[in-house]
Amino acid sequence: MAPIYDRVALIGLGLIASSMAHAMKAGGLAGEIVGYAKTEETRKVALEIGICDRVCTSAAEAVEGADLVVLAVPVGAMGELAEEIAPHLKPGATVTDVGSVKQAVIEAVSPHIPEGVAFVPGHPLAGTEYSGPRSGFATLFKNRWCLLTPCEKSTLEATARLRSLWEAMGSNVDEMDAPHHDLVLAVVSHTPHLIAYTMVGVADHLRRVSNSEVIKYSASGFRDFTRIAASDPTMWRDVFLTNKEATLDILGRFTEELFALQRAIRLGDGEHLHAYFTKTRAIRRGIIEAGQDTSAPDFGRAADVKAGD
Repeated sequence: MAPIYDRVALIGLGLIASSMAHAMKAGGLAGEIVGYAKTEETRKVALEIGICDRVCTSAAEAVEGADLVVLAVPVGAMGELAEEIAPHLKPGATVTDVGSVKQAVIEAVSPHIPEGVAFVPGHPLAGTEYSGPRSGFATLFKNRWCLLTPCEKSTLEATARLRSLWEAMGSNVDEMDAPHHDLVLAVVSHTPHLIAYTMVGVADHLRRVSNSEVIKYSASGFRDFTRIAASDPTMWRDVFLTNKEATLDILGRFTEELFALQRAIRLGDGEHLHAYFTKTRAIRRGIIEAGQDTSAPDFGRAADVKAGD
């Protein structure tokens, strides 16, 4: 297959960017991959493991001559980054991102995109609890969704080309407007993460249950439920601050559901509980049948996926 882009610049070299690099190299999808990361250690690792052909010491240098620029940094840093790289973008290039909030990213990045450059916001719905350049792997996006949210700075040609890249890396691709994306993600990702973090906090504060017991007996449900609480704290801080309205909306609805369950338990309403659990179990089965997870207790993860640095 001929490369889809001659030169791709990855700005930020964590799990998503490193997985993109592995997937692009495996499929011959990019002629050259150039990378940039804030720390010298990350840049050194990226070269050592070969995910980039070149690594630069500044984002501005990395985007020079790139046909595709991928912003793979926490959403709170994207506006400042876009301002930094704007004068160095190649005419005809496409800028995209992998942030899990879209409206705030569009508002922060779009004003800095120069004429003649397309901006196509994106969000791959794939990941693990690990981070860093060593955490990436080529099949991360296989049969996972990538959502594109075209904006005023997008073009049909740039959107179609980016779609073809994600599809070639194994993703299913869909398009939606940014506000709807943020609401959907508040339901399927952001609020579940917040609840997982909260449950870990509850266990930590419940002194009648020791930390050693929480760790020792976690396979009973705590382990799998709270796996996502191991995710990068900087990324999730920015997600909740930039997708505030949708997350608060879903949290309010969650609280109402929780109160209803509390009442059913208090009143011994087994019929309500059974009906509720039956309905939600069916949704969970639908996720498995759609190929978005497995029924295995390890969440379908490969046993050899290691934490990154």
